[in-house]
Amino acid sequence: MFSALRVFCNPLRLLALMGVTAALSACQVAGPGTGAGPSVSGQTVQVAMLLPVSSSQGGDATIARSLENSARLAAAELTGVTIEITVYDTAGQSAQAASVAREAVQAGADIIIGPLRSDSAAAVSVAVAGSNVNVLSFSNNTEIAGGNVFVLGHTFQNTAARVVSYAAAQGRNRIVIAHAQNLAGEVARDAVLRAAQGSGATVVASVPYEFSQNGVINAVPQIMSAVRGNAANSLMLTSDSAGALPFFAQLLPENGLDIEAVRIMGLTRWDTPPQTLELSGLQGSWFAVPDPQAAAAFNARYEAAYGTPPHILGALGYDAIRAVGETAAATGRVGAADLTASAGFQGANGVFRLLTDGTNQRAMAIAQVTQNQVAMIDPAPRLLGGPGL
Repeated sequence: MFSALRVFCNPLRLLALMGVTAALSACQVAGPGTGAGPSVSGQTVQVAMLLPVSSSQGGDATIARSLENSARLAAAELTGVTIEITVYDTAGQSAQAASVAREAVQAGADIIIGPLRSDSAAAVSVAVAGSNVNVLSFSNNTEIAGGNVFVLGHTFQNTAARVVSYAAAQGRNRIVIAHAQNLAGEVARDAVLRAAQGSGATVVASVPYEFSQNGVINAVPQIMSAVRGNAANSLMLTSDSAGALPFFAQLLPENGLDIEAVRIMGLTRWDTPPQTLELSGLQGSWFAVPDPQAAAAFNARYEAAYGTPPHILGALGYDAIRAVGETAAATGRVGAADLTASAGFQGANGVFRLLTDGTNQRAMAIAQVTQNQVAMIDPAPRLLGGPGL
């Protein structure tokens, strides 16, 4: 597909890893949960953790181990509440995830953490519907959020809100979006459109492209026309380093894009892999990252406890337990209304909170690519303000 990008990984790997898959619309509950939820017994919370321990999909076992380790690290750090974690193996299968979720509820679980991907989370949502047990999934697919399901993964919605609001504050308020014609690209586009509302920014054009090398090449003149014809001063590229981003970084300047006059911005981590930072067309560009100080502190504690660095997704296991533990310590319950009442939990990657629509809001820093390196130009907030930071 993007055969020239041999230095980068499979362009679909990151999206699959983070659970950006089509949700089962029939399994989605329309509104947020409002019940008080189960009262915890003696400030002890029974947590069922659904993980793909025996999954045949490459890398799942490593992710599962890191998620569990991170969760146990968080449980050990909490005060005022005891967290008892029982791990249930989903084998990476939706049907098994639903089965073990029912088993966990029958065994007295107060809350479910996991599973990893959105298809399994949707199945679990249905399996435990009516049980008054909430599900904190590790997916970032907002299509499954709501009802008894929360998504803990970093969402396009949150990242777009942070980047667009910062851009608007800097006067980069006329945005062209370039997005792939697939589920991830359309979710990203919609997130930017939503973020622009009320931020002072305007999306002046949106350019879709076929998710292929030829599709990217053919989109370049359309993007240039949209930028020039609408006097745009910023360009949002929703692609990542494993897909179209390196092509755009090369072809757009070659076709006349002035990267000083038009600020390039992104919704994905452009510092992974590090080679991305060497792309000349991305110099001066902006993207959002988790709070670097919080992330470094978490990574150090994890490595001290387990001897190896955490998987990049491992932090979500820590965050899940922090949300559950801090809520239980404060209220004695872990219902949806309790989980969403907090102004912010102390997560592995900085402060975050759960929202009533089942999504999350995370404090993020703004990074700039400067001389092939990452420079933090706006720190992550220590407290969460209104929607969109």
